[in-house]
Amino acid sequence: METPEWQARYAVRSGVEGTINELAHGHGMRRCRYRGRQKAHLQHVLTAITANIERLGRRPPTGEAPPSRPPTTFQNSPDQHGIPWPRSWRSARD
Repeated sequence: METPEWQARYAVRSGVEGTINELAHGHGMRRCRYRGRQKAHLQHVLTAITANIERLGRRPPTGEAPPSRPPTTFQNSPDQHGIPWPRSWRSARD
């Protein structure tokens, strides 16, 4: 699990699983509302198009950096306990 080859393969798998999770939970793809293979396929294609449009809508305009995410509780815990920690991975506000 420490080799770069394994990490590259796992990164692809992680992306695919995230997409499947988004479609299943965010767009109701656990159940098909139509009977028949052709209608079900059409539903899947249209849902995938919708998910892609939503993703494009969340992207920042070209040329701008994406907004930084606030630090998580885990990332803030060294500060709370007085542990020295590099700040290079934190948001630009720190």
